[in-house]
Amino acid sequence: MGDTKLARRPGNTLEKWEVAIVKAMLSRNYVPQDIQAYFSRPTRSINNARISEIKDGTKHKAIKPASDDELDTFLDSWPNIDPATGLHLQGDELLVKAREAMIAAVHTFNSAGLYFRTELFIVTAIIAWTYLMHAYYKREGIDYRHKKGGVVERTPSGAEKYWELSQCITTGACPLQSGIVNNLKFLVEIRNEIEHRSTNRIDDALSAKLQACCINFNDAIKDLFGRQFALEKRLPIALQFVTFDGVQRQSLIATDLPAHIATTMDNFHSALSEDEQKDPKFRFRVAFVPKLSGKASKSDLAVEFIKPGSPEAEAVERVLLKEVERPKFLPGEIVAKVKAAGHAGFNMYDHTKLSQQLDARKPGKGYGVKVANTWYWYESWLEKVLEKLNEAWTRPTKV
Repeated sequence: MGDTKLARRPGNTLEKWEVAIVKAMLSRNYVPQDIQAYFSRPTRSINNARISEIKDGTKHKAIKPASDDELDTFLDSWPNIDPATGLHLQGDELLVKAREAMIAAVHTFNSAGLYFRTELFIVTAIIAWTYLMHAYYKREGIDYRHKKGGVVERTPSGAEKYWELSQCITTGACPLQSGIVNNLKFLVEIRNEIEHRSTNRIDDALSAKLQACCINFNDAIKDLFGRQFALEKRLPIALQFVTFDGVQRQSLIATDLPAHIATTMDNFHSALSEDEQKDPKFRFRVAFVPKLSGKASKSDLAVEFIKPGSPEAEAVERVLLKEVERPKFLPGEIVAKVKAAGHAGFNMYDHTKLSQQLDARKPGKGYGVKVANTWYWYESWLEKVLEKLNEAWTRPTKV
């Protein structure tokens, strides 16, 4: 599919800066065939007609020729192409930046000794996806600038404002599948939560989403631009120090997620259907199972992909540690549990009054979540209620 997309690319056009260089080369008596060679590359071919249109003045009359210094800089830096992909470092700048940003995101996450790997990955990966979408819209001739009343909006410094990732993936021209869009929407929401505040121990809780993000990006760049731009050759499998037995796995699970992150995750998940949550493009989960092979030729194979539904896959399913949804309780269930804990006089009115006093439903506190217009409380709220009641019980009475 990637090759088909590439064949349809309107790649035999010249950008303004290239037209300026062509005009300067014509003024130095370069022949069209030689000029054509400077601008054709594996990702784009320029035919002789484009050069003739500029030479004859039938197109691009308003563009001035490049200066002598600009032309000399172009000639000195030519071919200025990444030999591994054939991408031009200036003409394909958006695609080059997209690939490099995602490579940087994965390298950062896999680096040993970092404490905020997930935060750094999400921020950098969002930059990568934004560049990828801009490269796609630019190629397809879709204007991805912010406009108000038909006028392009500009930054305080005068630069044009381009779409942020949220706009790129919600426009009707977005080519991405729904599972990929849901994954990116989720990461954008988490990015908004972590952008101006510190977090802790969220790596494990988000790892399935981050893995999906990587695979989605690699699939998207191959699908939209061509298989030669895939990243799997640049990013080998990461080695681990962890054997992932039951005790270790439990210690890795983030039981102390920041309240605002936990609430954001729960709210996002509750808005998705069960099928949307199971979509591997939304979150991609794998199982690491120690394997002893009887064949010497396979004994050094660290990772093996098993076909879903096969006997091997069913065996793996039986040993997987399932991801468990946080228990949720209705207000009446909270009251019943509080009474069972020794506070027989606690009733629904007391519960409502206490939740209002503590502003317990405020987003970010992490005490509960709204699902289908019904509010549910987490165990953390039950613990808070018991804590407050026990404080009142042990508080000395003033005489």
